[in-house]
Amino acid sequence: MSEQVGRYGYSSDETPVCPRHPDQVTYVRCGRCGRLACGQCQVPLEVGMMCVDCLAEAQRSAPRIRYAKARLTITYALIGINSVVWILQFFFASITTFGIYNPLYVEYTGQWYRLLTSGFLHSPNNVTHLLLNMFTLYLFGQALEPLMGKWKFLATYLLSIIGGSVAVHLLASVLGGMDVSTLGASGGVFGLFGAFFALSRARQQSTSSIVILVTINFAFGFLMPGISWEAHLGGLVTGALVAAVLDRLPSRPRRP
Repeated sequence: MSEQVGRYGYSSDETPVCPRHPDQVTYVRCGRCGRLACGQCQVPLEVGMMCVDCLAEAQRSAPRIRYAKARLTITYALIGINSVVWILQFFFASITTFGIYNPLYVEYTGQWYRLLTSGFLHSPNNVTHLLLNMFTLYLFGQALEPLMGKWKFLATYLLSIIGGSVAVHLLASVLGGMDVSTLGASGGVFGLFGAFFALSRARQQSTSSIVILVTINFAFGFLMPGISWEAHLGGLVTGALVAAVLDRLPSRPRRP
């Protein structure tokens, strides 16, 4: 004759057993529903015990919390602008002519807007130039845009481009090469390197990885022909200084 188990885990012969495992004798009750629970059905809490059935019910009824993912609005916008401009350069050479930076030409014509526009141009015959800069922009944008905020991040990037062009101009006037044209987002990218370094130092975090990365990229600038190490240096220093200053400015409180 089969044994019947009651609501609270007592069998017909009044032996206290677990409702889920009738062959297990137990004297421990769930702190929520009061039913008996054997060792297999017990979920220890900070105070008392809960059975697995009550735990499952609590999990089902618990409110779900969703965390908003950081939106890389500025990062994606910059990547999109650079990509569209490169496509236009590929078909219309006048785009490159309009925005490329040449220190001697800028001094003669006064077209100082080229300090910034050159940072959105890339070699139309070398897509690798564009892809490397955009990939690096995406990686550091993921880290810096949520940390700094959209407008501080954008200001750091744009000012780093200008800082890179200014460094090209100043160093060319001293070392020669005023007639050498430059273009590319490397000044802005190196500015993100500098910003990452400055913010890491401000938060007392390790900077060894970014130092190694910058060292390797600087080495390429000296060893590979056609790379403007001056723009790299100017962007790096500008990005670090701008990020350090902006980091001290109060930010608007964010919605949770």
